[in-house]
Amino acid sequence: IQNNGKNIYTYDGASRVFSPSGDIAASCPSFADGLFFCRYDENGISPENTDASRQPPEMGREIYDAVAYGTKKFLAQCQIENIVAGLSGGIDSAVAAALYTHILGSKQVLLINMPSRYNSAITINLARQLAENLGAHYASVPIGGSVELTARQIGSIRVNGRHLALSDFALENVQARDRSSRILAAAAAAFGGGFSCNANKSELTAGYGTFYGDLAGMLAPLGDLWKYQVYMLGRYLNTDVFKTPKIPEAIFEITPSAELSAVQTVGTGGDPIHYPYHDYLFGAFVEKNLSPLEIALWYKKGTLEENIGCEKGLVNRLFPVREDFFADLEHWWLALGGLSIAKRIQAPPIVTVSERAFGFERRETQIPAALPAKYLLLKREWLSSGD
Repeated sequence: IQNNGKNIYTYDGASRVFSPSGDIAASCPSFADGLFFCRYDENGISPENTDASRQPPEMGREIYDAVAYGTKKFLAQCQIENIVAGLSGGIDSAVAAALYTHILGSKQVLLINMPSRYNSAITINLARQLAENLGAHYASVPIGGSVELTARQIGSIRVNGRHLALSDFALENVQARDRSSRILAAAAAAFGGGFSCNANKSELTAGYGTFYGDLAGMLAPLGDLWKYQVYMLGRYLNTDVFKTPKIPEAIFEITPSAELSAVQTVGTGGDPIHYPYHDYLFGAFVEKNLSPLEIALWYKKGTLEENIGCEKGLVNRLFPVREDFFADLEHWWLALGGLSIAKRIQAPPIVTVSERAFGFERRETQIPAALPAKYLLLKREWLSSGD
């Protein structure tokens, strides 16, 4: 791997021989040493090694090979043998837990569920079931008392003649920080290792994470994976790596939710990101370097889903009113800059698998995003015309 302090780049090797027509005649395995021979003669090109593949690996395997290899090498470079990871009962923490367990072994992994009054019995039980399936160390450390203590202590502070008070939104962030900066960091110190950041690329793009909370940790192994790729990696771990459903099926099926407030539940979601659409919208922003102007033009032509790769018909189902589409587009474009960049700069190193990952691959300055003038003109003309 190449570690520049922010991105962990993996080099897969996988040397290939191509036929005159451009087809792959042979390909060495990824992330493995090997010496392979091919014979050239009047009959064409033929590999002499029986394990030389003619086909590139499927995407699930490619993602797994790169993420697992990069994570394993990074941990070895940092001499980290034990890992602590928060386990929420959701897909991101489940995949991270399964990945670390496979790399390090179950006895080197401590998984901690940290419920508050907003966590459902469903996710609490799924977290415990996953830890049992993996054979990892497991603990449940409720955070209700410590969060209430923080609220009381802040409430005792007087500024300009009044007591400070934490809003409901601020208390969501207190929960996230209590879990990571207090419990996971202290547990990692006691366990003699590091603790994981389980954020995915969609969350990093949107700034959907808490400073020194769920964006804290020594490594973000899933930080260059969109949510749908996290699901894909989870499936691959079950079917091809463990060859048994270590990650319970219910984790793949529940609605993603942070469970930080009464309106966020695994039944209704409550998270602002609709991953089946926003994964692909964010991908257009980050990896294709597109702006709202291109997105709006495709939307007007009816080719948006085809061009960004999401499910056909999804956009109209999500945004039956045209104004709602533009409001959503502008919200996430503006969220890409400013504070989100500050969060990404302070986020842990990322195992890089895409062509444009955050970090050194996509250099950013902490300035606000702006809407292109041509986009604003297009929007105004189209909405006023009623066409």
